[in-house]
Order: sequence, then structure tokens, then C-alpha cells
Amino acid sequence: MKILIVKLSAIGDVIHTLPSLNAIRKHYADAHITWLVEEAASSLVVGHEALNRVIISKRKRWIKGILGPSCLKNIKEAYQFIKKLRDTEYDLIIDFQGLLKSGIFIALARGKRKIGFDKGMEHMEHSYIFLNERIPPVNMDNHALLRSMILINALGIKSKEIEYKIPVSDHTRRFLDSILERRGIKGSKLLVAINPVAKWETKLWDNRKFALLADKLIEKHNASVIFTGSQSDRSTIKDIMSFMSKKAVNLAGETTLKTLAALYKKTKLLISTDTGPMHMAAAVGTPVAALFGPTAPWRTGPFGSEHKILRSGLECSPCFKRQCNTIDCMKQISVEQVMDAASSILAEFI
Repeated sequence: MKILIVKLSAIGDVIHTLPSLNAIRKHYADAHITWLVEEAASSLVVGHEALNRVIISKRKRWIKGILGPSCLKNIKEAYQFIKKLRDTEYDLIIDFQGLLKSGIFIALARGKRKIGFDKGMEHMEHSYIFLNERIPPVNMDNHALLRSMILINALGIKSKEIEYKIPVSDHTRRFLDSILERRGIKGSKLLVAINPVAKWETKLWDNRKFALLADKLIEKHNASVIFTGSQSDRSTIKDIMSFMSKKAVNLAGETTLKTLAALYKKTKLLISTDTGPMHMAAAVGTPVAALFGPTAPWRTGPFGSEHKILRSGLECSPCFKRQCNTIDCMKQISVEQVMDAASSILAEFI
């Protein structure tokens, strides 16, 4: 049995598909399983114990490069990628993405059964036209992780186990320890991570509120506060830290996804906006206090009952809009509201 899983992006979406991967591996113990993924989220699956092969699409880089001086190089890379995608005839190809980009790759791949959800799902972009077996659509108000499990359940793969098994090596853990030690963090100090940035401006919380929250965590719980994010988030986090009276650590841009997983495993709590790292923490078993405004936590929140969801409760939320004139749904979440949630989670560790 040769199986191709298609889940290209993003970080949270790939994480939500890992329980389905593990269920497929248990059901087809001897299968050769390949995962097709985009470059940005690829490290989440490279080295995963349930996979035999990972094919990485550099689609965004190729599209951008075609218009530049390295046009020929990018065309050659894309050609080699397509050859790799087509070098195997799969018995089963599963489209967990449900977007046009995944549909095109599924059309290019060679497979006997190409399976995914039928039309009727939100944001599908007609991906179902590339399938030869279509599963009846499900309500989008099911959590994203559960929608993936429903898909494989329709294939006869029955599982209620939620396992992620993000591949983090001992080398990665030692590397993280060296980073923390250089920043003066070692021993059994209570670690709290804050991931304050998101791609949508409507998901953002006020920088001064994050600063006040971090100070309160240090004062009340004697916590070491570590800010995480991408390289592009460093300036925002520097701004947050400029409003703080206490010291914190800015690791934005200094961690890979696997290093971030190792870090969150060490922390007792992550406080986050609605973004990929929030799901990373949930996947390694760390409780999350998640701030939600324009999006629906029952669809894409941190999966599990141990997490705390902070919302303002406005009638217009969730609106799923990337732009808003007021962003009141985020502005009306108070520091006290988040601090109470954080303290209730940390109570068992103090």
C-alpha cells in the first residue's frame, strides 16, 4: 500500500493533520506513506516516525523566482519537483487541504484513488473536481482537527486517539538548553511563553497590554517570560518589552519549528494570539491561554479541554475579517481577564 497525504500549509493546519497521519499508520502498519508539504511547515513532518518520505513544495519561492534573475534555476527545480511527485503510483491520495493549490498537485500526482471532501465545504476553491472519490462535506463548525479525523473515518480508518508525535531530537533539546542558558535561563525556574504576533491585524492585542501582562506574571508568579515569534516579529516584541518594567527574553527569529516545540514543552503556559505556535504548544501538551477575536475557537482553537479561551463576547465575533475599523473584539479583552486565566493554569505548578 502506497499512500500520499496532501497537506501543504500552514503550521496549525499541518499540526491538526498529524493525528490523522498516526491513525493511518496504525491502520496500515506496513504502508509506504509520503507527505506533500510546503517549505514553511516542512520541518513539522520531516523525520516523523509515521512517514517514509516527505516531498517539499517550494511553490512560493518558485513563483517569485520565475520573475527574477534566477528564472531558469527555479523552473528546473519546479520540474524536478513534479518528476518526484509523479515517480510513484499511489494506491491512495488523500487531500486534507481542500484548496485549489492542493487540487492541482493531486491532479499531477499518479494515484488510483484520489479522495477528499466533496463540494459544500467553505473555502474549498473547487478542489473536489480533482478527486475521483468524494466524501460528503461536514459542518465547518467541527474543529479542524476533527474534520481531518472525520475524513479518514469515512475511509474505514476508525480512531479516537489524538497523537501528534512532533519529531524533536535530543540534539534539538540540547541546542535549546544552550540558547536559554546564554540568556540566563536555567534550572527549574517557572517558564511562561508569550507569542504576541499574528498575520491578521484583526488578531492583534495591544502591545502595552502584553507588556503589563508580562510584568504581572513576573511579579505574581516569579516567572521567566520568553517571547516567541518569527524574525519579522522582533521589532514588535522589542516594542512590547520597551513598555515593561521587568526583564524578559526575546527569542523571535531564533528558533526553528522543532526548537519552538522543544521550548513549549519546557514551558508551563503559552499565552498567544490565534496563530500557528498556539497549536504547537497544544500538540506538545502545554496549556494555552489563547486570545480570540475575529476567528472561531471552536473551529481552530487549541485542541483540548486544558486550554483557556479569552474572548470579549461581542456579537460581531467571529467575523473572519482580516481588516476592521475598530478591532473592538480584541481591544475589549482585558489584562485582568488574561491574567486570571494564566493564574488558574499556573496554580497547579506553584
